[in-house]
Amino acid sequence: MSGEITLEGLDLKKPLDKMTAKELRQLAMDKIPSIVGASGMTKEALLPAIKEACGVVEEEGSVSPYKDQIFSLKRQISELRTEKVGVEGRKDREIMRRKINKLKKRTRRLSRAV
Repeated sequence: MSGEITLEGLDLKKPLDKMTAKELRQLAMDKIPSIVGASGMTKEALLPAIKEACGVVEEEGSVSPYKDQIFSLKRQISELRTEKVGVEGRKDREIMRRKINKLKKRTRRLSRAV
């Protein structure tokens, strides 16, 4: 085997797009030494770097059409979490928790829709 790195040679358990930033960092540090500074990179920076190192050509327009919706839902979730901290009653906290869980489920469904 030459010095080339391929996606098949990395023995991935799941697709790169579905991996967390922590998993991508670990993959880059352990198996792709050509990526410098992986420990401080975000997922958005790591994905293209790993794909480039493996020779994967990304087609244009592969971003989810629901990306904006997902981001707005995640913003709502973070706002609800900050509100939840200030809520006094147990019942009210439970209601907030359920709202957050519904929004999280909706973001997961949207990300799987593509």
